[in-house]
Amino acid sequence: MTPDEEMDEEELEESEEIEEETVDDEEEEEEELDRLKFHYRGYTLEELKRMSMDKFIQLLPARARRSLKRGLPPRQKKLLERLRRSYRAKKRGKDLITRTHVRDMLIFPEMVGLKIGVYNGHSYEIVEIKPDMIGHYLGEFALTRRRVTHGSPGIGATRSSKYVPLK
Repeated sequence: MTPDEEMDEEELEESEEIEEETVDDEEEEEEELDRLKFHYRGYTLEELKRMSMDKFIQLLPARARRSLKRGLPPRQKKLLERLRRSYRAKKRGKDLITRTHVRDMLIFPEMVGLKIGVYNGHSYEIVEIKPDMIGHYLGEFALTRRRVTHGSPGIGATRSSKYVPLK
């Protein structure tokens, strides 16, 4: 063999090693991307959306599972229909906000991406449903209590209430 042929064999071996490394790198990148995707109890969002309701209910915590086994009350069924309508409108390009008082509605995978106005007793708080919210209740994201910040005492206040300690 000539030295040129030996070089060719060495170059071939090196190129094969490089190809193996790039294949390994691509596999690692895919695994990394898969790890970064949203998962709920081992299932991706697409798998959850395709899953039957009975199978999805089995993935939920006990309290949510128990309430869903009893069936949805009429007000939750009505909200679910309105949310499905707004999901179809979103596919057509319209971005509708569905307002509701139903704070005890569980968040299902089909609701992801929708905007819902949840009543907090005073106003409607806009909640954009994200994948991490699946299995929680709508009311958890529209707080009903605010932090109280007291002002200074007004006209007609007693002497004792005007006392402000020095800090």
